[in-house]
Amino acid sequence: MWGAVLAGAAVAVAVLGGWALTIALALVAALVAREWASITIDKSAAATAAIALPAAAAVIAAEVSGLVAALAIIAVGALAAAGWLRSAWPAIGVAYAGLLGVALVLIRDDPGVGLEAMVFVLAVVWATDTSAYFAGRALGGPKLWPAVSPNKTWSGAIGGALAALAAGSGVVLVADLDTGFLAIALLALLISVAAQFGDLYESAIKRRFGTKDAGSLIPGHGGVMDRVDGLTFASVSALLVGALRPGDVGAGLLLW
Repeated sequence: MWGAVLAGAAVAVAVLGGWALTIALALVAALVAREWASITIDKSAAATAAIALPAAAAVIAAEVSGLVAALAIIAVGALAAAGWLRSAWPAIGVAYAGLLGVALVLIRDDPGVGLEAMVFVLAVVWATDTSAYFAGRALGGPKLWPAVSPNKTWSGAIGGALAALAAGSGVVLVADLDTGFLAIALLALLISVAAQFGDLYESAIKRRFGTKDAGSLIPGHGGVMDRVDGLTFASVSALLVGALRPGDVGAGLLLW
């Protein structure tokens, strides 16, 4: 039930875009920052604020002023958090908590294909997560990275990537975009691999600090970090592809 609620909320704010999406993602950044602080530093208000404030501010800056301003806030905030708390973990946390929102805001803000680009990313990530789970359970086989996540298999990873290709192709087909199949396949594969790496990265962090779940905010689903780990890396990868090409980020991502 909660999975459907979260998916519905994500689609709703994606459709709305603008400040509705920005505020929602700034809140997500603050919640991720809270969980990151509790895992890597402590649960104090000071540790949470040191990570949450610059992360959320970067998301808002992305909406107001664009990528450069958002990255500048993340850089300054990371240095300040590391100096204040005397650890590198808060600095990593600022980037980890803030970049998801920055990426999705900039992708969605494309006036031409922003919604399509964001739905493409969401569809690829959700297809990857769901299919990797079921394919891994059904087929089993060699483990993907047993030292970090003993339940993940190569069969699941491949199944997730194939589902991502189908989902990405479906979005482009429904949106009637003039994008070649090879470009769709490469984009879907890149985002799927990034999503799976993001999942493994969070597992490695939790294992490093002896934590099972990032939090307990979402009944039956752990914390916010547990829900957006793959999406964070996938969205940043999509942002990099889109931003490296001329024009708006969404068009740079999808229009090949």
